[in-house]
Amino acid sequence: MSVAFTREEDIEAQAADLPDRPISLHPNLVTPEGLAAIEAALAEAQAAYGAAQAKDDLSVDRTAMARATRELRYWSARRASAQLVHPPETTDSVAFGSTVTIEREDGRIQRFRIVGEDEADPKEGRISYVSPLARALSGKTVGETAAIGGGETEILAIE
Repeated sequence: MSVAFTREEDIEAQAADLPDRPISLHPNLVTPEGLAAIEAALAEAQAAYGAAQAKDDLSVDRTAMARATRELRYWSARRASAQLVHPPETTDSVAFGSTVTIEREDGRIQRFRIVGEDEADPKEGRISYVSPLARALSGKTVGETAAIGGGETEILAIE
């Protein structure tokens, strides 16, 4: 059937039937900053849901309501399951919340903070505690090496 003969309502109904965002099976460990970000995202989702509900005719934009509902469910679940982990008191070994400086075999020096899944952003220097890199570094001390991606990396500093 030609797209010209599809009804707009059908397209909108399909768009409004959004699948839930996947929720990790790992414990939802968060730093204090991560918890604050989850709470801000939850507040934003609640506001979007309220705005979508306030529209006079929901049939006009069911997609906005579906998006708002999906985000509200996701962030409510993430807030309910959040387990706050304070930064480690010592820098003896790599742990959740540590900032680690490493040197790769090719000489690159990189610095990452190990955080929860929702707050991870490698471009900003934050990696998830369930990432292969964080797992390989966990429990190690300055001067130790870890096998990463077929090579080795040395831990230069832990903050």
